[in-house]
Amino acid sequence: MLQLNDISLQFAGDLLYKHVDLIFQPDHCYGIIGANGAGKSTLLRIISGELPPTTGTVTMRKEDRMSVLEQNHFKYDEYSVMDTVIMGNKRLYEIMQEKDALYAKEDFSDEDGERAAQLEGEFAELGGWDAETEAAQLLNGIGIPTELHYNQMESLDGRQKLKVLLAQALFGHPSIILLDEPTNGLDVESTVWLEDFLVDCNAIVIVVSHDRHFLNAVCTNIVDVDHQACKMYAGNYDFWYETSAMMQSLMRNQNKKREEKIRELQEFIRRFAANKSKSRQATSRKKVLDSLQLEQIPASSRKYPFVGFEPEREAGKDILTVEGLSKTIDGVKVLDNVSFVVKKGDKIAFVGDNEAGITALMRILVGEMNPDEGNFKWGVTISQSYFPKDNTRFFEGYEGNLIEWLSQFSFDTTEAYLRGFLGRMLFSGDDVYKPAKVLSGGEKVRCMLSRLMLSKANALLLDQPTDHLDLESITALSNGLQAYPGNLFFSVHDHQFIDEVSNRIIEFPLGKGGCLDYEGSYDDFVQWKKERV
Repeated sequence: MLQLNDISLQFAGDLLYKHVDLIFQPDHCYGIIGANGAGKSTLLRIISGELPPTTGTVTMRKEDRMSVLEQNHFKYDEYSVMDTVIMGNKRLYEIMQEKDALYAKEDFSDEDGERAAQLEGEFAELGGWDAETEAAQLLNGIGIPTELHYNQMESLDGRQKLKVLLAQALFGHPSIILLDEPTNGLDVESTVWLEDFLVDCNAIVIVVSHDRHFLNAVCTNIVDVDHQACKMYAGNYDFWYETSAMMQSLMRNQNKKREEKIRELQEFIRRFAANKSKSRQATSRKKVLDSLQLEQIPASSRKYPFVGFEPEREAGKDILTVEGLSKTIDGVKVLDNVSFVVKKGDKIAFVGDNEAGITALMRILVGEMNPDEGNFKWGVTISQSYFPKDNTRFFEGYEGNLIEWLSQFSFDTTEAYLRGFLGRMLFSGDDVYKPAKVLSGGEKVRCMLSRLMLSKANALLLDQPTDHLDLESITALSNGLQAYPGNLFFSVHDHQFIDEVSNRIIEFPLGKGGCLDYEGSYDDFVQWKKERV
């Protein structure tokens, strides 16, 4: 068991948390959620002991071992991949090093022999004889092939290093596992492997993630960091989100159909708890919702943005035709003879590791870049609006406030009109007079979404729009794009977002010609790819 008692933290003059009391149990996975800047990662640092709280204590059993996902991807560059993973159990690695040093001595004494015998006993107790086998299994499972297991860490790319550090955090059967954004940069296969591993392990798992699919797959409980408080609720993220929204509605209408709302909420709880079809979800495995009471439902004070796109005109029959597009960037052919035809109503997710190719294609389609070969043609009724991956040029050096910034992209420049769009993105009151150049990454994305809503285009191209957004904003964007009646082209790393929004998947394999084009869900596309091998 892991327990937080009366935790408070004064950080940079502000009170981040006060009087936090939480108990974490083995065989449970806890997802920490909250708005950007709420203190999710900071809470992990307090739990790990890296950051002392202003008040309170963190306690765990003496026999428990805590493992933390390392965030410094260059820390182990001088070590081999295998050694880096085994370092996940610090004491085991220390024993291995001391043993090797003793056995390498030319003047091996009786005293050395006694010490070696002690080390061998502890080595066996810690599972040392199986250490390399376990490390290899973790590495292979997460997607690091056997031929790289004894390479130096410095020879790996960024994504491979992340996978090795994940294997390190999972190595040696730790009692407590702390993971901060573990799915960042992971491919679908590796993410599914990680989900299965965490569902099956019996440790206390505490994870911070913006990946809703991942949180839904592994979490038995949600810890909501909101307004200086940290409250724990049963269920995964979707259950928390739905019940939180319903509870907020109930609180806003306490004197209006109160009993009806309560019955609706209780029925939702009953149906969710009885759903046995999602066998992979940890919530079903734990049956934690069976005894859930009404008073346990979250009543978060967090605000949700509203995203809604309304095209000025309906698209005609002809949308987009792409024929033989090729593009080479910095000597790498990122697009090679790409052809496809877009039908009315298509919402296409561009997926895969070839992110440079996806960005190049979008820039070509909106006229920011020319192809080396091939051509494309939009239908005469189509108007496009583009959300770029890098929005620096829209804000860098701009001296005006948010109202002035947004007015550049609007036919109606009255403050009341522009406030409406900024308000949807949670910029209210004097927030609209904030200088555009000082915005955070998430605030810039919300401004860009306001700009996109103003465009009233019937074809939207979005390149990584969920970067820097919190879970509430990601959910709002997903809802808005699902309701959008126009054509959509987008690229995100969020598995659930793709499944919710798209009806067609296109992948541009790097180093291969053409593209993989599949009509259907992302999960079906992944299965279809496996069957093609």
